[in-house]
Amino acid sequence: MKPPAPAASMSTVPRDEPIEVSQSRLRDLQENVETVFRGKPRVVRLTVACLLARGHLLLEDVPGVGKTTLALAIARSMGLGFQRIQFTSDLLPSDIVGVTIFAQTRGEFEFKPGPIFNNVILADEINRTTPRTQSALLEAMSDGRVSVEDRTWDLPSPFLVIATQNPLEHHGTYPLPESQLDRFLMRLSIGYPGKAVERSIVLSRGAETPVDSLGPVLRPDEFAALQGKVEDVRIEESIVDYLMAVIDESRNDPRIRIGVSTRGALALARVSRAYALVQGRDYVIPDDVRDLLLPVLAHRVALGNTAAGGDRMLAESVIEDLATRVPIPR
Repeated sequence: MKPPAPAASMSTVPRDEPIEVSQSRLRDLQENVETVFRGKPRVVRLTVACLLARGHLLLEDVPGVGKTTLALAIARSMGLGFQRIQFTSDLLPSDIVGVTIFAQTRGEFEFKPGPIFNNVILADEINRTTPRTQSALLEAMSDGRVSVEDRTWDLPSPFLVIATQNPLEHHGTYPLPESQLDRFLMRLSIGYPGKAVERSIVLSRGAETPVDSLGPVLRPDEFAALQGKVEDVRIEESIVDYLMAVIDESRNDPRIRIGVSTRGALALARVSRAYALVQGRDYVIPDDVRDLLLPVLAHRVALGNTAAGGDRMLAESVIEDLATRVPIPR
């Protein structure tokens, strides 16, 4: 029995629609999210670019700054299925992907799909569970499917994992393995809102959660068409040479034990195209790549004797330093 995962809708949106129309659709999406996730337009813009590029997002921050609100707002703005999974030390892989049980009434084994069979997954506090359970996400995040025993099941499309991670100095956390970190297209920190925004949130917030009344502004098939348009965004060879030069620096810097992988290079090029589309262009400029270096590359390097992603601020500082050595093409 196949799990009730919705298949990708056949797009009714023309692939060759004008860039201005695509930008308008994406602007509507961002503005809708920002009605409930306020004061962080860059985080919203990068999250939309991440999903456009068919990637997954890691949010490393303290509790209570709106990580769940962001994930739910993205899902509701496109009418997508949403599921939150609370990662704990006793969570098992079967609690995520599902389990095969024997149905006595029919005399056969039946697959019961887990919560991962949704479009947007909030993997809350992902580093509070063991590496064995974390690994249950690897196939889903890289291939859009899960394997249970001798069967493989496709996940719905679009599929996005937004994982939250507590700082490693918090009690009861497990560092994410390099293979798991490399599956995340971006790592972001939301941070606290500005004082004026936070004050207005406190004044306006009643018993009702604003995201509960958020309606869709895009259909899933419309967003799928926009994902397809990312492939049409041009990236000149000089810009590819620029991003490759930064990545090569990461592999030769004595402060870095493990540099950026080929998967990281592909990720940076792909999300640069998506980021350009979000900003209404069908071509990548050097500033797109420059703006994405920290969220895309910093969690993919291992410094000294630390694991990849082990010290976010230090890794970002090193990547920032590397970027200053490489001339930006004009």
